Amino acid sequence: MNYQAYNKLNNNPSRSKRPYLIRAMHEWMGDNVHTPHIVVDAGVDGVTVPREHVKDGKIILNISETAAHNLKLTNSAISFRARFSGVPFDVWVPMKSVLGIYARETGQGMIFSHDSDSSSSGQQSVQTTVAEDVPRQRPHLRVVK
Repeated sequence: MNYQAYNKLNNNPSRSKRPYLIRAMHEWMGDNVHTPHIVVDAGVDGVTVPREHVKDGKIILNISETAAHNLKLTNSAISFRARFSGVPFDVWVPMKSVLGIYARETGQGMIFSHDSDSSSSGQQSVQTTVAEDVPRQRPHLRVVK
């Protein structure tokens, strides 16, 4: 019996590929000493992020091991504790709100379409890209004497 027939018999819809691809890209970026960032649609129900850092309805989050404490990448959500302007914040991001993942150093990553989880065939639209339009921010370092 093939996978599709098994799912139809057991009334089990195909799972989204998004969390698996995000975990794989996160691991690959870590292995290559790159800093993984995710782009999140802050307007999706269930997104818990500091609203003062949302721009144009989106927020970019650093999910590296050094920035995202107690990081959990489950099939349903990404959660971690991070500091925003020095203030600790518990972040909760449903998988359906993640629009992409990319490496800060190279811009390489994946972009996910909004409707990719709702397709009836279980197929998802995933695009590998170099995020040239992602704004580079200056480091927030200063000399302390």
